Amino acid sequence: MGHYSSSSMNPITRITRSPFLLVIVSLTCFFLLFYIFTTSPSSPTKPNFLRTSNTNQPHLYPNVHYSFVDSLEIFLKKWSISGSRHLPEDTVSDPETEEQQQVRKLDDLIWKTETARLYDDEQSSFCSPPVRVYVYEMPAKFTYDMLQLFQSTYKETFNLTSNGSPVHRLIEQHSIDYWLWADLIAPESERLLKSVVRVHRKEDADLFYVPFFTTISFFLLEKQQCKTLYREALKWVTDQPAWKRSEGRDHIFPIHHPWSFKSVRKFVKNAIWLLPDMDSTGNWYKPGQVSLEKDLILPYVPNLDLCDAKCLSESAPRRTTLLYFRGRLKRNAGGKIRSKLGSELGSADDVIIEEGSAGEAGKIAAQSGMRKSVFCLSPAGDTPSSARLFDAIVSGCIPVIVSDELELPFEGILDYRKMSIFVSSSDAVQPGWLLAYLRSIKPTQIKEMQDNLAKYTRHFLYSHPAQPLGPEDLVWRMMAGKLTNIKLHTRRTQRLVKDSRSICMCDCKRPNVTVTTPLLP
Repeated sequence: MGHYSSSSMNPITRITRSPFLLVIVSLTCFFLLFYIFTTSPSSPTKPNFLRTSNTNQPHLYPNVHYSFVDSLEIFLKKWSISGSRHLPEDTVSDPETEEQQQVRKLDDLIWKTETARLYDDEQSSFCSPPVRVYVYEMPAKFTYDMLQLFQSTYKETFNLTSNGSPVHRLIEQHSIDYWLWADLIAPESERLLKSVVRVHRKEDADLFYVPFFTTISFFLLEKQQCKTLYREALKWVTDQPAWKRSEGRDHIFPIHHPWSFKSVRKFVKNAIWLLPDMDSTGNWYKPGQVSLEKDLILPYVPNLDLCDAKCLSESAPRRTTLLYFRGRLKRNAGGKIRSKLGSELGSADDVIIEEGSAGEAGKIAAQSGMRKSVFCLSPAGDTPSSARLFDAIVSGCIPVIVSDELELPFEGILDYRKMSIFVSSSDAVQPGWLLAYLRSIKPTQIKEMQDNLAKYTRHFLYSHPAQPLGPEDLVWRMMAGKLTNIKLHTRRTQRLVKDSRSICMCDCKRPNVTVTTPLLP
């Protein structure tokens, strides 16, 4: 066998025969690969479901803001830098004598756009196109100024409503107007939703979004100042040619708190209202103002932190309380059932019914209680709806809904029977009935509902950027189903003789009555 001198060896041979050099080369390669994989950016359109820096909110999407206060701060910083205040505002500059000409011109443009779309769709595969939304550029006093007013005052926790609820907590619960608007006006490159697209020409729009912050103005302005601003917003919107064309039927108003915009609601009753519920009792909305045909129910923003799939798994052994409720037991209107339920249920060993506050201490207590309970009682409050329902959902606690007049968000898409128990008020107050009913539910059924809660949670988490299948996305999926009827009523109104008796009523005549959910076999 021949021998080779060291000088005749090639470089690779020399390295492989030197253990020291081999170790150095290996370590260098390892650190290089580590650097590449740890610094490569993740795709914004396909986020990984990882733990974020917020330890109270595990396993949420990274780089997504779920807190109204945090998201608003970033939003307003971007706005101040970009100078959005100087964007052109929608105004009606033509003289009053040309009003009908403006409306007719817009109507002709919309007809041409819709006709072209109709025949284009005939050649397509019948996939649902995105909803096309025109966002009004309203004066800043209705939009950015309201957001800045909230931002500058939200830490004043001493500001309470007459029933003791922190004002700014209520505004956050009803901040759907911010989440929808922030998504609509975001740069297209940053948006993830495919169900809606913002258009910049009125003739291209299916719907018109009115970005007036009705809840912030109601709670943070003096009464007369608020009413004046409401009237100004009303005049500004109703002066628009698109409003006159449809009498507001294709316009969207975020009116999510039942007290907001109340003084001028009767003038916008044809518009689409974004509501927390219908309240067919007549305590909050006048007959003919709201209906499931034209309006949309949106969930409250939850008060509590998310208990995700991992949290649900870890908390399962600790859920030793059968039924939990924390809140005010004395309420008005339909909420009077709370005190009856408290008297009926409060003495059971595995039931916790307690009076609770809405402050930070109350939030901590409620979150702990819900995560230790199998079922969470969700009775009506002053209105049929309550933020407590959505707190229970994100806490993995099966809601027991006792609210006969309740309408639910996105019920055309979601089946709440798969994750909730519905009990009629008459059954719930019968001595011993409710606890016997809950104890008869099989463990396999409970586990199935808890699993469905984990799946459904994403539909109730508002965020920026808005996530596919989040509440913002479901809003537009529901709106898509309303478009044909909206256009029907608009065109029908345009051709009917004025004061004709041929009137189509949209309000529901039959009241909503809850029936106790039957037990599965």
